[in-house]
Amino acid sequence: MYPIRTSVSVTTIADGSATTYSDQLRGQLAQIRYVKTDFADGVDFTITNETTGETIWTELNVNADATRSMLQATHSTSGVASLYAAGGAAVNGPIMLCGDRVKIIIASGGNAKTGAFQIITY
Repeated sequence: MYPIRTSVSVTTIADGSATTYSDQLRGQLAQIRYVKTDFADGVDFTITNETTGETIWTELNVNADATRSMLQATHSTSGVASLYAAGGAAVNGPIMLCGDRVKIIIASGGNAKTGAFQIITY
């Protein structure tokens, strides 16, 4: 496997909001990089799997470029949360995309401002 970078440019409307989608993606989600162009400081974003509605990344009041490597909670075959040892720390695993689009929702981005998201899968 080799990593694939998919870039999604986002432009807000007058109220500072935007909703856009990536192309269909397949594979394990490795990370998402937000690249600030001229979104207003304090931009909020919610990024989900369009098909399943699963949250991939939600962050408020972002002021600069940021990279996140997302994982999700894992569970046993009986649906119980997987925990590491007696300490009870959650065990996380990869987020998979199976021909799904990534939905990016922007709020408080400023009037007609732009930014981009680079989605890395493999």
